[in-house]
Amino acid sequence: MVSVIIAAHGRMAEGLLGSSAMIVGPSDDVVAITFEQSEGPDDLLAKYAAAVEASPSEQHLILCDLFGGSPYNAAARFAAERPDADVVSGANLPMLVEVLARRMAGASLPELVEVARTAGRAGIKILSEEYTPTTPTISDDEGDEL
Repeated sequence: MVSVIIAAHGRMAEGLLGSSAMIVGPSDDVVAITFEQSEGPDDLLAKYAAAVEASPSEQHLILCDLFGGSPYNAAARFAAERPDADVVSGANLPMLVEVLARRMAGASLPELVEVARTAGRAGIKILSEEYTPTTPTISDDEGDEL
């Protein structure tokens, strides 16, 4: 199995983890890492190392909130030294839910990376592009009543 580490600024990672549990149920070997304003990259590296050490899994997927942010930069440094880890930025709830569902089905780390990319993008919807309001039309029969 692949462990999942969700890392984000503030409490976002905890929120994503809690929300995903409402949808797919609780998941083992999934951890939320919070990056506090008072912390730096070394704190994040220590948190990633602790999460991996505590994990029974042999592979690790780190989902980060923001490309180029501290959680991502530290995760990239961490994963660059490990062939058993990868990092995906832009973490959102559709991404996490799909990753957790596919992980339960036994998906590998490379498969989960692609699932994260695809589900993260697919989860973005714009109302004006998805929904076109319809205008009621009057049928010929109904028009006679006016």
